[in-house]
Amino acid sequence: MGISHILEQETLATMLIEEIKAHTSGFMCIAGVDEVGRGPLAGPIVAAAVVLKEPVIGLNDSKKLSAIERERLYDVLACGPHDIAFAIIQAEEIDASGLQTANYQVMLQAVMSLRQQPDCVLVDGFSIPGLTLPQVRLIKGDARSLSIAAASIVAKVVRDRLMMNYDVKYPGYGFATHKGYGTKKHLEALEKLGPCAIHRKSFAPLATFHKQTDLFDTL
Repeated sequence: MGISHILEQETLATMLIEEIKAHTSGFMCIAGVDEVGRGPLAGPIVAAAVVLKEPVIGLNDSKKLSAIERERLYDVLACGPHDIAFAIIQAEEIDASGLQTANYQVMLQAVMSLRQQPDCVLVDGFSIPGLTLPQVRLIKGDARSLSIAAASIVAKVVRDRLMMNYDVKYPGYGFATHKGYGTKKHLEALEKLGPCAIHRKSFAPLATFHKQTDLFDTL
């Protein structure tokens, strides 16, 4: 048995501890939930919920994986026996509801979209208001729970694919590269082009830009 295989098995065992605790407590259908896209200036928040039917080697916090690894693992999850769901909340809804409310809403929608309702939910970093199911809030859960890691990968891949499409629809902003985050290139594009339909108008510096535009419109 090679060293890499031993390390994979050790990682797998470590990241199943929370699932094993839940099973020991009598829960049978355990979902991991995570979201991506809270911080960007543009694009949606995407949340995913995953019920793993069997362990998947290689799952980890999506931020620790390359894009190629995330795509491969997404395909493994999507083509396997697992129960996977995701939900999307767009920029205009984020502006209308506020970031935290929108974040809770999209995570709740993801859980409710699973084919089978879980009896326990492991959530990365949050407790989800309005979720009547038993839930466990895990700080840095995407690095501690295999189910949450799976959800983080699904959410990340879905959002990245959306941003690639938006890059074609709204050229010039560089969405395919920075995925809507406030990089220097993105801010320079905003100065040149102004915001587009998927920008979050309530976010700084867009909120200031939006107010200035409204003022000029009234002059």
